[in-house]
Amino acid sequence: MIDVHCHLEQKDYDKDRDQVIRVCQQELSAIVTSCTRPADFDLTMKLVEKYKNFVFCTCSLHPIYIKETSQQDRDSYINRIKENKDRILAIGEAGLDYHWVKEKEWQEKQKQLFREMIKLAKQLKKPLVIHSWEADEDCVEILEEEGAERVDWHMFGGRKLLERVLSNQWFISMNAILLKNKTRKKIIRDMPLDRIMLETDAPWLSPEGGRNTPMTIKKVAEKIAEIKGLSYEQVWKTCGQNAKDFFGLPIKL
Repeated sequence: MIDVHCHLEQKDYDKDRDQVIRVCQQELSAIVTSCTRPADFDLTMKLVEKYKNFVFCTCSLHPIYIKETSQQDRDSYINRIKENKDRILAIGEAGLDYHWVKEKEWQEKQKQLFREMIKLAKQLKKPLVIHSWEADEDCVEILEEEGAERVDWHMFGGRKLLERVLSNQWFISMNAILLKNKTRKKIIRDMPLDRIMLETDAPWLSPEGGRNTPMTIKKVAEKIAEIKGLSYEQVWKTCGQNAKDFFGLPIKL
């Protein structure tokens, strides 16, 4: 099984990052960590190299960092992504965040950045991983306007837009927010299993509180099985195959 979205570069893992990864190696097939800003790029690349064919990565500039990243730093970061494209699975997480960024001026700049990231994914022939908080309709419109095709919508919560996600043949990935969130439960109920992948967004969103780890995808799979009336084994196998195919992972499940 594969955690398709976590953040191993976060300081929450500084004391025992290697130990966390080794525990995951005993039961998971792969981990996809998401690098969201230039400051985390070097550590992300080191993890991909150290744990080759187990830790993989996506890279982008997260919309919440739009204010603190200069155009020069952004250009440099994009160049580094291009230079390392063979070690990067996808562009993401990219998108819009109107929860943390309230100002209309900066929201418009987020939209420009989002379009830039979509174009980068096309240029590099990579899939896209989407972040959206309180901005789902704008995200969908931009994705459709830009003709985005290979899309995984991280922690998708826009139930009213589910039909558009399905018609565009996009994927969604879900984490432990599913255990308590009614909207996400309905989304999973209505989303075909062959369009779902498992994630954790670790170190955040632990169902027990405190630090989360990629191992939590087991609980997510259990909940999906319960909601859809399927066996845990079927969910585990199908979501893993979805992830392998979507990202083109060179691994055995």
